[in-house]
Amino acid sequence: MNGMGRRGLLFGGAAAGAGVLLAGCTSNESNDGDGDGDTGANNQAANNDEPGPAVTIGFAGPQADHGWLNAINEEARRRADEYEDVTLEITEGSNDTAQQIGQIESLVNSGVDVLVVLPADGRSLTQAALSAMNAGIPVINLDRVFDTPQAYRCWIGGDNYGMGLNAGHYIGERLKDVDGAKVVELSGPDNLELTVQRTQGFDDALANYPNIEKVARQAADFTVESGQSVMSGLLQAQPEFHAIWNHDDDQGVGAERAIDQAGRDEFFMVGGAGSLHAMEQIQADNGVLKATVLYPPTMAASAIDLARAVGQAKGVGGLAEFEIPSSITLYSAVVTKDNVEQYLPTGFN
Repeated sequence: MNGMGRRGLLFGGAAAGAGVLLAGCTSNESNDGDGDGDTGANNQAANNDEPGPAVTIGFAGPQADHGWLNAINEEARRRADEYEDVTLEITEGSNDTAQQIGQIESLVNSGVDVLVVLPADGRSLTQAALSAMNAGIPVINLDRVFDTPQAYRCWIGGDNYGMGLNAGHYIGERLKDVDGAKVVELSGPDNLELTVQRTQGFDDALANYPNIEKVARQAADFTVESGQSVMSGLLQAQPEFHAIWNHDDDQGVGAERAIDQAGRDEFFMVGGAGSLHAMEQIQADNGVLKATVLYPPTMAASAIDLARAVGQAKGVGGLAEFEIPSSITLYSAVVTKDNVEQYLPTGFN
C-alpha cells in the first residue's frame, strides 16, 4: 500500500481521486444508453481507469461445485488480469470451514493488501474476517454475508428478494389479462435463506395481480437431476398452468428435460441466475424458457474493482463521496429475447 496507513483506509481515509473503475458494478445505465435501468457487463470500467499503486488482492471462495460458483472464480481472475497494477492470489475453493479459515489466515500472513472472501458459511468465517480487519487488511465480503459489518469494509452481492420480485412482475405483466391464470414455482432448497427470500419476492409481486393464483410449489436442490425429478412430479400433479418460476438455471436444465419428455408447452418458464444455456434458449425462442432473472457472477469482478479501489484509496466513479460504499446490492435484471444480446457475454456455463 506504499506507506499509506491501512487503518486509515479501513475507517474513513480520504480518497485520492475518484476514477471510473467501478462504473461497471454501480452504474444504472445500460451499455447501449437506452436508459431502461438494466445493467449488463461493463468491461470498459477497468480499461478506462488510470494505473495506480500496486495492490495484492487475496481471494478465498467456496468449492466451485455449481456453474455459478465456477463463474465467480473466473470473473475474479478475468478482472484482475485486466489491471497491470493488481496481483491476485487466489486459493483453491473449499466448502470445508476449517480449511477456508486456514486459507484466509495464510493470505493474511503472506501480506496481501486487501482480501475478497466469499465464505462457504458466513457465520463460521466471521471471526477469520474480523481478525483480518483487526490486522489492518480490508475485507470485501462477497455475496454470503458475515455476521457483523465489523468483519468487512464493503459487502457486495445479489438480491434474492429482487429476483423473485422481478420474476413475479414479469410473469404478472404477461398474464395480467388472463382470467384464472395459474402459476407454479420450482424453488431451491427450503433450508436456505436465499430460497425463502426468492419465494417471498415472488409472492409479493403476484399480490399485485389478483387474477393469478400460485397453484403449486416444490423444492429442488440446484442440481440438474433434482430439477428433472421435481419438475416431473409438478407436471403430473398440474395438468394445466400458464407459467413457472424456476429459481435456478442449473436445475432448470433438468426441468426442461422433464418438460420435453412430458410433451408439454402450454406455459412459459422464467429461470434464475443467468446461465449461458438459459440465455441461448431464450435467444433461440423455440422452447418454454422465455426469461431468466440475473444473480450476476460478475459481482466477483466488481469485488476485485472494489478491492483495488480500497487498496489505492479511491472512491467510486459517479458518486460524490470520497470512499466506496459499505454495501452494494446488485440489481436482478430480467433477460428476455429483447435484451439477451446485451447479457450473453455474462452467461456462465
